[in-house]
Amino acid sequence: MHIEIREAAFDALDELQRYQQNEVSQTFSGKYGAMCNFIGSMRDINEGAAVESMSLEHYPEMTQKVLTEICDVAMLHWDLLDILLIHRVGDIHIDDNIVLIGVWSMHRGDAFEACRYLIETLKARAPFWKQETTAEGARWVEKNTPS
Repeated sequence: MHIEIREAAFDALDELQRYQQNEVSQTFSGKYGAMCNFIGSMRDINEGAAVESMSLEHYPEMTQKVLTEICDVAMLHWDLLDILLIHRVGDIHIDDNIVLIGVWSMHRGDAFEACRYLIETLKARAPFWKQETTAEGARWVEKNTPS
């Protein structure tokens, strides 16, 4: 399991391929029959207003702890082999990847359900604070808004 919070932009598909080749295939060769992923990216509209950019803030120790707890629950609840979770913080621009979740399992049902759980629980519980920049200025976004 690998959890990473980073400021630098990333290519989600490259990250998935690299992790699968260097970690999953090395450790679980012949064991995984399913890989499910979720990639969340920055869009140009939210809550009915055009968004130019955003900034994500977090408290590193708290965020890492919550993300680890969420992944640990998924590993216990579903028959998973591995999880990759990368989340951006800092300044983010339109079309930038924000979050990547990769889940490997023997069976697709576990992979799909765990991936869905991970993103939904992350959105509800992880301590990230989002400030969007619009034509009218900066605004803080409440948790649990449509995304």
